[in-house]
Amino acid sequence: MPSFDITSEADLVALKNAVDVAGRHIGNRYDFKGTSAKAEFNEKEKVITVFGDSEFQLGQIKDILFPEMEKKERESTRRLDIGNVQTVSGNKAKQELKIKSGIEQELAKKIVKLVKDSKLKVQATIQGDAVRVTGAKRDDLQSAIALVKKSVTDFPLNFGNFRD
Repeated sequence: MPSFDITSEADLVALKNAVDVAGRHIGNRYDFKGTSAKAEFNEKEKVITVFGDSEFQLGQIKDILFPEMEKKERESTRRLDIGNVQTVSGNKAKQELKIKSGIEQELAKKIVKLVKDSKLKVQATIQGDAVRVTGAKRDDLQSAIALVKKSVTDFPLNFGNFRD
């Protein structure tokens, strides 16, 4: 029975590369000379931390970082959970950008309900942080992929692990 998985995994290598490129841009900008402006990526915790002298400077750093992330991995900024601006050591500021990985339960339930309500001859089940869709025909699975792509636009999804 053919099946495929709907997942949402971040490409950590591409994101690390984007943070490195943004760091070089920040280092080359004249208005950031002599400031604490920088961006760091923690792969284990999947967190990007931006540092700056003020909240305005954090915004400028994010204006450099986000396009670089989009170049490396499409829709990668949608998976960020942007934290509050924190004040550290006097007048310095920092902000954490957590990278969400996997499909949350609410979104998974929404996808399953969407597939079941579509009257396609496929079944969708939640398996951890992924949704598996199975059906008798490959065409039905392709219709399910098109339906989910069209309906879920607020979070980046990957369609893979296709089995025949």
